[in-house]
Amino acid sequence: MTERVRRQLRRTASLFVIITLLFGCSASPSPADDAAQQETISISGAFALLPMVSLWAEKYQALNPNVRFDIQGGGAGKGMTDVLSGAVDIAMLSREARAEEIARGATLVPVVIDAVVGVVNVDNPHLAEILAVGLTPERTRAIWVERTVTTYGQWLNNGSADPITVYTRADASGAGEMWARFAGGATQEELQGIGVNGDPGLAEAVRQDRLGVGYNNIAFAYDPTTGEPTPGLRVIPIDLNGDGAIRPDEDFYASKAAVVDAISRRVYPFPPARELYLVTKGEPGPTIRAFYRWILTDGQQYVTQAGYAPLTQEQIDAVLAKLR
Repeated sequence: MTERVRRQLRRTASLFVIITLLFGCSASPSPADDAAQQETISISGAFALLPMVSLWAEKYQALNPNVRFDIQGGGAGKGMTDVLSGAVDIAMLSREARAEEIARGATLVPVVIDAVVGVVNVDNPHLAEILAVGLTPERTRAIWVERTVTTYGQWLNNGSADPITVYTRADASGAGEMWARFAGGATQEELQGIGVNGDPGLAEAVRQDRLGVGYNNIAFAYDPTTGEPTPGLRVIPIDLNGDGAIRPDEDFYASKAAVVDAISRRVYPFPPARELYLVTKGEPGPTIRAFYRWILTDGQQYVTQAGYAPLTQEQIDAVLAKLR
């Protein structure tokens, strides 16, 4: 083989290596490249919104596989602390934002309507009378705030000395704040009783105490599968006209659907009903903005299915206009 041929072969081999490298660079992305293209939205906060946001995330991720979600509860207070400190992208909020939170950049988007309801143990010996009399703001304040009503005899005027075991939320929560506001404009810190963390914990505490009363977001007061009251609990009706008796038009607690309908018609009082919000620090970025737009359009089909009341169309249109 002549020296000229050898040089030609070396040039051809070098050209082959260059072409291979070029084609390698333009090949399909590696798993690492795919991971780099994926985006994760981290969310924490109110138990009231947890079932709804979890369902939205599941449906949205099926349509947008490059978007992942990391969702956890912990209460409205934790959610706001997390988002304002940069620990998460979105907070779930079940109350109005406070002035100091707005000042730190909290930006709210209403997404759905929910409510807090009083709950009692299903085996309470006074259950029939409780369901016949119900609660008013004044009676709620006397039981949870002032503690001037401490026995079922005082509540129901039946002479019973059975003590009312009162439960409340120990963590900073929208449910606690709404229940306090219903009780004559108090704050959560003024609510008395045995403190329990989280919606599931409070529901379980009442389920285990036949003389116990508490309050829960409707997502935890009703079974998500059957729509009936959570086993072991009954929902305490509100005496809307304050006449001392629950009339047929005030008795809409047999199912979650019936309560949601009353909330939608504004028959159930605000508070303890209220709007629920998603919160970012500052204006949401493109990925979160796209998620919000989907929630307020296609995502609305899941609202009543999940046991929540929808926003009005006027509310939705106003929010969508801002998101543009």
